[in-house]
Amino acid sequence: MKNRIGIFILVFFLLIAKLSISCTNFIVTKGASKDGSTMLFYTCDGQFLYHLKYYPVRDYKPGDSTEYRNWRTGISGKIKDARHTFATLGFQMNEYQVSIGETTFTGREELINKSKFLQYFDLMHIALQRAKTARQAVEVMTRIVDTYGYGSEGESFSITDPNQAWILEMIGTGNGGKGAVWVALKIPDGMVCAHANMSIIGEFPLDDPENCVYSKNVISFAIEKGYYDPGSGRPFRFNEVYNPINPNKLKYCETRVWRLFSKAAPSLNLSSDYCRGIRGAKRYPLWIKPDKKLSLKDVINIVRDHYEGTSFDMTKGLEAGPFGTPKRNSPLSWQLDSVKYSWERPISIYYASFSFIAQSRSWLPNPLGGIVWFGEDDNYTTCYVPLYCGINKIPQCFSNGDIKTFSWDCAWWVFNFVSNYANLKYSYMIKDIQKVQNELENKFIAHQDSVEKIAVNLYNNNNNEALTKFLTDYSLSQSKIVLKKWTKLSYNLISKYNDGFVKKNNSRYGKNVGYPDEWERKIIKAEPNKFKIPIRNDDNK
Repeated sequence: MKNRIGIFILVFFLLIAKLSISCTNFIVTKGASKDGSTMLFYTCDGQFLYHLKYYPVRDYKPGDSTEYRNWRTGISGKIKDARHTFATLGFQMNEYQVSIGETTFTGREELINKSKFLQYFDLMHIALQRAKTARQAVEVMTRIVDTYGYGSEGESFSITDPNQAWILEMIGTGNGGKGAVWVALKIPDGMVCAHANMSIIGEFPLDDPENCVYSKNVISFAIEKGYYDPGSGRPFRFNEVYNPINPNKLKYCETRVWRLFSKAAPSLNLSSDYCRGIRGAKRYPLWIKPDKKLSLKDVINIVRDHYEGTSFDMTKGLEAGPFGTPKRNSPLSWQLDSVKYSWERPISIYYASFSFIAQSRSWLPNPLGGIVWFGEDDNYTTCYVPLYCGINKIPQCFSNGDIKTFSWDCAWWVFNFVSNYANLKYSYMIKDIQKVQNELENKFIAHQDSVEKIAVNLYNNNNNEALTKFLTDYSLSQSKIVLKKWTKLSYNLISKYNDGFVKKNNSRYGKNVGYPDEWERKIIKAEPNKFKIPIRNDDNK
């Protein structure tokens, strides 16, 4: 009996389950990108250490099947294997440059079908192994659930290939139900799209199969369950019906969408009213046209964010401490004296496990056209490393480690250390981090043309073995460089900011920098007499 997913993936998703509603996706269609590539950003947020893994191509015999197990219920079942499956780099990208991301919107919890074994991450893995295009991935995922059912909560899937980008939203049919309820839309070329743990598809065309497909029961099931009344005169909107607005989630989820769109298209001057729960405020668009075509570096800058420069800036205020750290300890919401409160939920969250930007390029051969720019831990303080989809080995530093034991050989731990240590003197240390970050990422981007020129030559000469080795060696070597640089950065931060001092130019002694004036004024205002130095009157004067 085989299990294609393996213990590795099972453990991975067991760990993220409770934090699965913490992910963010940003999609850039080829017409919206500067170089004509499609890009998908996905941050997988949760307190766990992910092991990136490579899955080679595999052939199966007629009648072969694979067992899958629902970790929540213990229910298992078998799915018939495809005769041939494609190579995949984790669940990030396959050999045809197809990539998939997700965010959990949960929706109506009574529709979680606990009688079915198939879960959302199973679908992502199966689709990458069987689909050559984003449209095929939609077909694979929906065909599988139509046949075997769906045992997860509501999910929004981002699916891209070198030419197209799709959004697929899916929810179950409740205990004992069959299939799933779903709708998928192709994102128009030239647009960007974002989602963050709330369903985003509202109205959709019923007669445009080139750009929209949906389950036969998408409307009838809602009527049957009493979620939608066709006689109401209101149009059918998937998100309103299957993911009713929860005021508590607007701030947590839609603020991220507002920020991504606002950074991509400042000219729209999008209001924050909707994400703040203002009654009567309009939902944000499903997709927008960016003010300019976006480069890879633009996308990286857009998704690294704590609302800096806005009224929600997490580096400002008393809660940011004297040195402006954007970190807010979990839980992000709490209750005090019967009043409910919550911190902001940024795009860049300190407890992220990993993130990636999948870049797919139609003008290049698949092995080198697809790149997973992979980053460990918080995407704000990580360094994105290029991993070509044509490699056949994973950098050891991305595939080892144990969350219970710190190790300098594990990239997640090294990045996690730097991110955590920076909170001691964030406004200072973040500049040191960004200096190394920009140096490395800019170098990777600058060297792409020369690296790919060699790779194209090997491809054109049908030297596939040499091509795989070249791309693999390059990706492995750059990963080692990043780990080495980040380890050195760790040591430098420790010595440079020892005991709160700040050393410059490798000086022996540090400088007293104290606290910012703004912070000192806040402290004095809170307790005006506590820190004042008393002045003694001299009676003999």
